[in-house]
Amino acid sequence: MKFPIEIIVKAGAKENKVIEDEVLIVYVKEKAENNKANLSVIKLLRKYFGKEIYIKRGLRSKKKIIDSKF
Repeated sequence: MKFPIEIIVKAGAKENKVIEDEVLIVYVKEKAENNKANLSVIKLLRKYFGKEIYIKRGLRSKKKIIDSKF
């Protein structure tokens, strides 16, 4: 995949997982409180892509734009 990437986050899911569709759908167990879901998204996507990832846009939204630092 080419960065930046649009993702949709589903917080409060039963398990952490990533599904590739027209956009990347990221399921995380943490709820969207106190930035916990965002931190979980970053951690999960670092493992998924094997790169340093950050949220470029959409910190308070389900739709986010992520980018790679390298």
